[in-house]
Amino acid sequence: MPTPAHEHLRTDPVMAAIIARIGPIDLAPRRLAPFQSLVQAIVHQQLSGKAAETILRRFTELFPGPAFPSAEAVAGMDLEKLRTAGLSRPKAGYLHDLARKTLDGVIPSLAECDRLDDAEIIERFTCVKGVGRWTVEMLLIFNLGRPDVLPVLDLGVRRGFQIAYRKRQLPAPAALEKFGRKWAPHRTLAARYLWRAADEPTGKNG
Repeated sequence: MPTPAHEHLRTDPVMAAIIARIGPIDLAPRRLAPFQSLVQAIVHQQLSGKAAETILRRFTELFPGPAFPSAEAVAGMDLEKLRTAGLSRPKAGYLHDLARKTLDGVIPSLAECDRLDDAEIIERFTCVKGVGRWTVEMLLIFNLGRPDVLPVLDLGVRRGFQIAYRKRQLPAPAALEKFGRKWAPHRTLAARYLWRAADEPTGKNG
């Protein structure tokens, strides 16, 4: 069944065509603890998915028990020991900083995130070394399930817009942000469709 978000986006003829081709998209969030979600995001930075998953597995194996390592455990582990999982020195430092800021209450819990708006979460999370706006926007979309996030710095979203709207060049982030206001308050769904449009075989866009 079409959702109100789909109906709203369909008022844009180009977006309506994308939705018709691709069909429904599952927006169910992962709802991991923010500490775990950010650890995974930091490990994945600038790596292929397979390489990142290998390092993440080795990282979790450094700690006893089946549960994901706690912030206290990560903060208490020597930096060089963390690096034995395959982490670069900067990334190991980022994880230490994340763990300390989680213990200090800078990084909110999942329940606390539910009481904060998107801007407050971005401000809090980007205090962590190695965590920028794009990383937090991915957390807002995929982990917290926030409905109105348009990551205008994301190359895939910009590329999807360029293809779907038949632009000669990638849109500037500011221009995409301005255009995307028409999709509010459902910009997350619009972003998901633009990602899919970027992945479509050539010739299917229109």
